Amino acid sequence: MNVKNKSHFSKNYIFSFIQDFINTFVRKHFSQMNKLSAVIITFNEERNILHCLNSLQGIVDEIIVVDSFSFDKTEEICKNFGVSFIQSAWKGYSESKNFANSQANFDWILSLDADEVLSKDLQKSILEEKRIGFSANYEFNRLTNYCGKWIRHGGWYPDKKVRLFEKEFTSWAGEIHEELIFKQSKEIKFLKGDCLHYSYYSLSQHYNQAQKFTTIAAKDLVARGKKAPLYKLIFSPIVKFIRDYFLKLGFLDGKYGFIVARISAYATYLKYKKIRQFSKLKTTKI
Repeated sequence: MNVKNKSHFSKNYIFSFIQDFINTFVRKHFSQMNKLSAVIITFNEERNILHCLNSLQGIVDEIIVVDSFSFDKTEEICKNFGVSFIQSAWKGYSESKNFANSQANFDWILSLDADEVLSKDLQKSILEEKRIGFSANYEFNRLTNYCGKWIRHGGWYPDKKVRLFEKEFTSWAGEIHEELIFKQSKEIKFLKGDCLHYSYYSLSQHYNQAQKFTTIAAKDLVARGKKAPLYKLIFSPIVKFIRDYFLKLGFLDGKYGFIVARISAYATYLKYKKIRQFSKLKTTKI
């Protein structure tokens, strides 16, 4: 082989190598762009989790469940479904969700609670974005089922949530009613269809949750130096009820619209009452 032929062969080889490398990189990069991980945290969710998982079939490419050592059938249901099931001690809502996100293998995450289900319309919307390639943060409406009744007023709907996002640039923050923090500015795109939220099956469940969440919220607020003057303890629950039941048309949801507004007002009262209690304890310790 003469020098000219050797040079020609060498150039062709290098060109072929570079082309193969670029094709492999592009295929891998774009296939990753269209891959979607569903991430769920659980604790004793045997009543809800299967409905959630079923709604994700054919929509996501993997399902990550991080469980805080449930003692019901949550683990059995998840493992039978074939999800990636990881048990980890409870770290609080935000930290647990951030840990769960870190276990995802793909760049894009769909974050759901165990009592949430994708509606058919929302499934179609996600699949369409997946087809063209994810490029934004995505929000959708959440419709809550309360003791068998869909609540469409009183501030409970449309209840927009950003739940589909790029893992690298997003994290959860906050002790309760956790929020997403975006490290990079990106368009928020609205997806048609509802996320169906099966929240409470009984009034006692709602009251118990109100006790739990107001304790967490009050402790967090006191730690951040927040106060609860007597006028807030008295008037804030009244304002909350009037706003939710009348101004936000909660009465259109009938009996359960009234119950939701009443318990929400009660939760507001509990929050300020507990802030006052925890503030006194903090002062006494000092």
